[in-house]
Amino acid sequence: MKNEIINRVANSKLMTFDLEDYYPQGQRILFDIKDWLLEGFVLREKEFRKLALEHDWSKYKDTYVALTCSTEAIIPGWAYMLLSIHLYPYTKQVAIGNLETLETVIFQDVLNKLDLSEFKNKPVIIKGCSNKPVPENAYIMAINKLKPIAKSIMYGEACSSVPLYKKK
Repeated sequence: MKNEIINRVANSKLMTFDLEDYYPQGQRILFDIKDWLLEGFVLREKEFRKLALEHDWSKYKDTYVALTCSTEAIIPGWAYMLLSIHLYPYTKQVAIGNLETLETVIFQDVLNKLDLSEFKNKPVIIKGCSNKPVPENAYIMAINKLKPIAKSIMYGEACSSVPLYKKK
């Protein structure tokens, strides 16, 4: 069998780290507080607190929420903190910013909890393509988490990877 095709990638010790495998399920919601402001710009504490008390927070059960203000209003830090107090009993995660910031916060939490001991002293490829919205920051966090333990790190696909790091 001289013409037998051998899959050297499948037979190698190369391990794939796919961030998409760690993508947590759950709806992502952008909560814009501009509608809670007078003319979209002025936060009146008494009215803001009243709206927060009367709002049905249970509709955010098992979701990820990004708190933002789409106007140029200056929002005091306590306002986001107050909303997060109401959201935390229901949500999986709350962050200030846009949906990409929220995804970064979600992945930071996921990556911090991962046990990566299976990658110790192994060549690792961080898979580059994803069908889910994996934020670019997650790739930076992943390589920083893998670098102290992996033998080498590449990026992309096994057939066309880019070498990034090799332990000396």
